[in-house]
Amino acid sequence: MSPASSQGTTAALPITPENSGSSRTVTESFLRLVSHVKVENLVAGLSGGVVSTLILHPLDLVKIRFAVSDGLQVRPKYSGIMNCMKSVWHQEGIRGLYQGVTPNVWGAGASWGLYFFFYNAIKAYTKEGRQTELSAAEHMVSAAEAGMLTMCITNPIWVTKTQLVLQYSADRSKKQYKGMVDALIKIYQREGIPGLYRGFVPGLFGTSHGALQFMAYEELKRDYNKYRNKTSDAKLDLLEYITMAALSKIFAVATTYPYQVVRARLQDQHNKYDGLVDVIRRTWRNEGPVGFYKGMVANLIRVTPACCITFVVYENVSRFLLGPS
Repeated sequence: MSPASSQGTTAALPITPENSGSSRTVTESFLRLVSHVKVENLVAGLSGGVVSTLILHPLDLVKIRFAVSDGLQVRPKYSGIMNCMKSVWHQEGIRGLYQGVTPNVWGAGASWGLYFFFYNAIKAYTKEGRQTELSAAEHMVSAAEAGMLTMCITNPIWVTKTQLVLQYSADRSKKQYKGMVDALIKIYQREGIPGLYRGFVPGLFGTSHGALQFMAYEELKRDYNKYRNKTSDAKLDLLEYITMAALSKIFAVATTYPYQVVRARLQDQHNKYDGLVDVIRRTWRNEGPVGFYKGMVANLIRVTPACCITFVVYENVSRFLLGPS
């Protein structure tokens, strides 16, 4: 619907006290939510995402290659994590291990930045005017809502990263994409907007991963500070932040990993599926339940330290920008 037609429809609606009151309530709620938005949370989250991605991108490449390992002849065969890294290193050197790093940096930076940006605003809005702490369920819902908003913005970046990582040829002239922008343009030209949002539905399911992780992280921090007889948002030391982040990430990964396999396969350019159900059906038929956990060890090795780095950088940058609680 164009802006003009939208205005015409609005003008035709009768203005009643009920409509007016409802509009006011929505507007007031939105303005209250916006009042809790802090750019510092965006900067702190972005910093954490970028730092962790630059350090650990090669493990992400390995994880994705194992996740889509479904027996196609076009794919190289690897016997394990180290074998995969050595093979890529011998063929392409450090450049090969960092295929897809540009969209990964953009994606991780934007995702973590936006996630913390939305999450803290939603959490503050929910807590507004209350003396009691948020419950575990409220933390989970706040994180899920932040994840959905973030996914809507960043999904095209993740599609691009996946397809760049799955370019197997050592000869650069034979590669389908030259880089992130070239991949974005070609995917859009070939498949339009739907191509840039492949894997979006399982990605939305994946917001449960972030929701569970943030719920666990918040609850662990709160219970630990309660044990120390301190306020729930009291600052922890480096090792304590790392421990909380690692435990919450391991819990979330163990619970939700299969969706990442499904999503990676939907975004893979070497195989065609008819949708989410087709991926699940074919994976189950050809590989059994183990197929839904391919690459999980590589993923845990990558995401656990990545999460620790991200959260430690975030907590310290946000406290530097916002000041102590």
